[in-house]
Amino acid sequence: MNYTSTRDSQKSAVLSAEAILTGLSPDGGLYVPCSIPQITLSDIEKLKDMSYIERAKWVLEKYLTDFSADELDQCVVGAYGGGNFGHGDVAPVVKLSDSAYVLELWHGPTCAFKDMALQILPRFLTCSMKKMGETRTTAILVATSGDTGKAALEGFKDVDGTKILVFYPSDGVSDIQKLQMITQDGGNVMVSAIRGNFDDAQNGVKEIFTDNAAIEKLDERGYVLSSANSINWGRLVPQIVYYVSAYCDMVKSGEIALGDKINVCVPTGNFGNILAAYYAKMMGVPIGKLICASNENDVLTEFINTGKYDKNRKFHTTMSPSMDILISSNLERLLYALSESGAADVNALMKSLSDNGSYQLDEAMKSKVSELLWAGSADDKETLRQIAKTFGAHKYLADTHTAVAINVYEQYVAATGDKTKTIIASTASPYKFGDSVLAALDVAIDGKDDFEQASLHQSRDETNANIVPRGMNIADMDDFQKLDLLCKISGMAIPPSLSELKGKEKKYTQVVDKGEMDKVVYEFLT
Repeated sequence: MNYTSTRDSQKSAVLSAEAILTGLSPDGGLYVPCSIPQITLSDIEKLKDMSYIERAKWVLEKYLTDFSADELDQCVVGAYGGGNFGHGDVAPVVKLSDSAYVLELWHGPTCAFKDMALQILPRFLTCSMKKMGETRTTAILVATSGDTGKAALEGFKDVDGTKILVFYPSDGVSDIQKLQMITQDGGNVMVSAIRGNFDDAQNGVKEIFTDNAAIEKLDERGYVLSSANSINWGRLVPQIVYYVSAYCDMVKSGEIALGDKINVCVPTGNFGNILAAYYAKMMGVPIGKLICASNENDVLTEFINTGKYDKNRKFHTTMSPSMDILISSNLERLLYALSESGAADVNALMKSLSDNGSYQLDEAMKSKVSELLWAGSADDKETLRQIAKTFGAHKYLADTHTAVAINVYEQYVAATGDKTKTIIASTASPYKFGDSVLAALDVAIDGKDDFEQASLHQSRDETNANIVPRGMNIADMDDFQKLDLLCKISGMAIPPSLSELKGKEKKYTQVVDKGEMDKVVYEFLT
């Protein structure tokens, strides 16, 4: 399998090892496969009786054809085996209702869906380094809106031949997300907050990647740059696996018949997770509509509904921070796939985005996007209501991002009447956003009922009486008291990786201006 850049009109091809090692194409584009491998219904019939690890090997060998069977086996088993994930199915499908099913992607070591890719990416990368004869140390630069940072740090810590530096917006992650990052162990890691939002962090990293002087300076020091963000194909390709696997699980459980279509609903900011569902669909998995769920930063919702992408808007810091993004980098890959002219169209659109902060699709492209995708958004108030509603109706505790997706899924059904069985991607444990989830459950609001939770109050009072005084305020609790309270209310066990954060040393507390990111890189890579 060869890969080309979304901005390379000459279509010069590289193998997957080079695409993974470099992360970003030298022309600033993203690597995409030159063709999409196919999966048949008879393939799915066989895969449904396999384990997640076996399914992953099957899918990945179609895309990473320059990796040997032994190399892929080591990567896949190392990532998903050995108790690395807290659920035997790795990414289980949980039935929410007759038409809605939750794909839980957060049973890995950092309790977020990013583990699904970032436990295997370091293994892909070290294997690619050997294949490419790379002897320099690989410097991994990461911009995060919360979950990618910790998952990347955990995946790359103490990996030979690598160093990793993570930038995050100082006021744009949850308290638990921040604590996970600034207490990170490992002799090859560094974390820095920036004054700004995620887009500032992401743009700063991209500027370093495309700065020839910076690249030469780091080369002289014995470093080669690479990325662990979803712009790296090695991050995206493992995500295709869990959509294939989810369909297999739906067939195996008898929830659908082989060949029945399902819809997929994904909470997304950078467009990578839903793009993986698109690739699964293009492979031949019977997926119908892709439902794109956004929070108040609804740039993708507007784009899908109007064909106009416009980042010139107010940036909102929300309780679903991993979606607080105005520049959805992976959308470029979809534009390339849907365009008649490929790289020529992408270059024109990306130039308009760079120069004007926006671009407008022509009618043909707009029609393709509308046929493929449906989009909606939910603000923080709607998110809180949805957490309470879902717990009250189904006794299922969703985090803020998953709640956005459930809400938008319900919007879709109300708008279209389509009750096709739908997989809803659940991207994080509710314990990662305890403040917001507790607020939704109304444990700190004395005598108030802002989120229409009468039935939830009754249920909680009957089964969890006297857990907390009605006048007690969440603000008076520390992070770990909040985790304990959420555990008592929900009956859901606290993930050990979060409870073990208590008492850990806070190692990385610096905050820098976004213009100082390159200085931080140089100081770290000395």
